[in-house]
Amino acid sequence: MTDSPLEDTAFPVDVTASERVFDGLVWDIRRDTFDYNGSPVTREYMDHTGAVAVLALDDHDRVLLIRQYRHPVGLREWELPAGLLDVDGEDPLVAAQRELEEEADLRAEDWHVLSEFATSPGGNNEVIRIYVARDVSASHGDFERAEEEADIEVAWVALDDVVDAVLARRLQNPSLAIGVLAAHASRARGWATLAPADIPWDRHPKRRPAP
Repeated sequence: MTDSPLEDTAFPVDVTASERVFDGLVWDIRRDTFDYNGSPVTREYMDHTGAVAVLALDDHDRVLLIRQYRHPVGLREWELPAGLLDVDGEDPLVAAQRELEEEADLRAEDWHVLSEFATSPGGNNEVIRIYVARDVSASHGDFERAEEEADIEVAWVALDDVVDAVLARRLQNPSLAIGVLAAHASRARGWATLAPADIPWDRHPKRRPAP
């Protein structure tokens, strides 16, 4: 170990060719060729917009969970409210607030950044920012839910009970697992690890400042 912080660092490479080889309904597949250690390397990956998720907590340290069907894994998963950053120019915090209203008919007054993670950095460029939302109330929104969202179930569950379910391998959604484990650890530290809700998202591959 060195004296520098333990952190992921940006590493620009010279991309010599880039093409979209599959144009999907939601995500595309891109093929890049780049120079690395003096040799050309070609990689294909899913090109993703990124996403946000919301860990909403009430005054009793209960977490808001939603359950919906996820076809690739054939499961009705318990998850955190979440959504894609697919509105051009939309601020991630605004997207998170919108998703909480659209999926759970809730709004929150207090927002902080809890965690960020890359879902599968060897195969896609998807990154997710998880917010903690508190001081929650009903939004009385009138959102028409369709497809997999049409039969969403909502539950408030004690944070410790959700952590137990993750550790027992009964829940596998990554945003949920990372979110509740991070919240559990942050709470033990007096929530000192939380960051302001509007901090720049420099580790998002599409928002990263130019070198």
